[in-house]
Amino acid sequence: MIGAPVEDNPPSATARIGALDAPDTENTTPLPPHRWWRDAVIYQIYIRSFLDSTGDGIGDLAGVAAGLPYLKRLGVDGIWLTPFYPSPQHDHGYDVADYCDVDPVYGDLAAFDRLIADAHRLGLRCLVDIVPNHCSRQHPWFQQALAEAPGSAARGRFHFAPGRGANGELPPNNWRAMFGGPAWTRVVEPDGTPGEWYLHLFTPEQPDFNWRHPDVAQHFERALRFWLDRGVDGFRIDVAAGLYKHPDLPDSADPGADERTRDSVNPLAWNQPEVHHVWRSWRAICEEYTARDGRERLLVGEVSVPTAAEHARYVRPDELHQAFFFHLLTAPWEAEAFQQVIADALRDIAGTGSTITWVLNNHDQVRSVTRYAAPAPADSIDLPDLGAARARAAALLMLALPGAAYVYQGEELGLPEVVDLPDEALTDPIFRRTGSRAKVRDGCRVPLPWSGHASPFGFTAGDAPARPWLPQPDWFADHTTERALVDTTSFWHLYRDAIHLRRSLPQLGEGPVRWLDSPPQVLAFERGEGLVCAVNFGAQPVSAPVGGPPLLASRPCPPGSLPGNTAAWWVTATP
Repeated sequence: MIGAPVEDNPPSATARIGALDAPDTENTTPLPPHRWWRDAVIYQIYIRSFLDSTGDGIGDLAGVAAGLPYLKRLGVDGIWLTPFYPSPQHDHGYDVADYCDVDPVYGDLAAFDRLIADAHRLGLRCLVDIVPNHCSRQHPWFQQALAEAPGSAARGRFHFAPGRGANGELPPNNWRAMFGGPAWTRVVEPDGTPGEWYLHLFTPEQPDFNWRHPDVAQHFERALRFWLDRGVDGFRIDVAAGLYKHPDLPDSADPGADERTRDSVNPLAWNQPEVHHVWRSWRAICEEYTARDGRERLLVGEVSVPTAAEHARYVRPDELHQAFFFHLLTAPWEAEAFQQVIADALRDIAGTGSTITWVLNNHDQVRSVTRYAAPAPADSIDLPDLGAARARAAALLMLALPGAAYVYQGEELGLPEVVDLPDEALTDPIFRRTGSRAKVRDGCRVPLPWSGHASPFGFTAGDAPARPWLPQPDWFADHTTERALVDTTSFWHLYRDAIHLRRSLPQLGEGPVRWLDSPPQVLAFERGEGLVCAVNFGAQPVSAPVGGPPLLASRPCPPGSLPGNTAAWWVTATP
């Protein structure tokens, strides 16, 4: 691990810190002002895979605290923590059994409080993941529902329904779960007989809440206030287009759409109009806390909807502050496709008063280095690291756009996807439910490599540390933070330099994008007065849109030239 220890961290979490210089963590850094989130760069931490302080092979909150100086040095404005709540871990924390505590595998509330204090001392905001669409089968409410009879108030908090068929042996409707199989599971009633069915749009271990029951809204208001009172700066909201289902739970014309696409596309199960009442209520809670001290609390939603216009409905002034705009992440490597995505977002989302929230990676997607490696044009044989070149260019493009950017851990190291994990190592419920490796997410969740030449690569500590919870490949040695920090040509330095320039160049603040004329395979635009960004999506070099050397480039640029699969920034005037 790289950096200097943060006060109060256990020695086991910091024993590997200090190999390279880091910022002085004894100094406090003022937190950003009101509306800090509008152009923030937030680093997503998948806690299980960030840094293990105890030697059990699983990352934890103390490990996150130990890594904060590294993130401060990278230059990000804050962190987003994936779920750390008590959970059976069927979906690694997205099956929550208690929304107001910490799972012992990750630490305890005292460790969480230390992490928040350390982050704020370094000037870093901290967002926590909240999962309102579903919970764990082990949640006390669901256990109570199983113990009580059909029609009880406890069952009303979920979607219980009698089955169809002569003896109720068929599910209540034809919906399929996103992670495979029917979206309904039949329960055994307290008297031992087959009984009602309950709805789960992901796995049977994750029953969906019934948001039409008033207890559910009250439950989550208490959870929000619990964490806000502990100092969090906001929430990343899982499945924010979910929560409400069509009140009649009718059959779907395309029941397997969610299962087929691994996305929330069933119009009867997602994006119901009532969900916007929830976000108005949550926004009011955040505004209440903001009014107390002027420190704005943020709501950022995982909103998966087909168009930018639908996306914009979630970020109206009294709803979510931000919602991840996934269309850039899914766009093919083509200049026209990227330009269309950006133009749609600028037209439909920026008009709400929000800013666009860009992402290129997250814990559910194939890492961009691997995603961009194909298809490779025939004339790119001179560029064996095609995926890495394109990922570097995409990073510069994203960080030149107005709005916020979220960076997934390892993205700054140029980590490719681990595509050859053995079947016996896979933990994703998609694999357990379907037996298929298609869209299995373990490959982007392999624990980070920090130092050294062999697994565990500094990820886990102790005299006899356990193996990391997912196996690390030998080639991770080429991607350690230790190596990246001393290699000035690394992904890490590209991200650090671009983030620094976002803060120092006024052209990269809020403001319009002006498209520039360019060859068909090139996307070029100007920010402010005199900041030009251009990306060559083709394989062959083109003339640079600006004479002279670039301020920053994803690959070396000869004078007057922009190589293939390369992005660059130029400053042509000083505002």
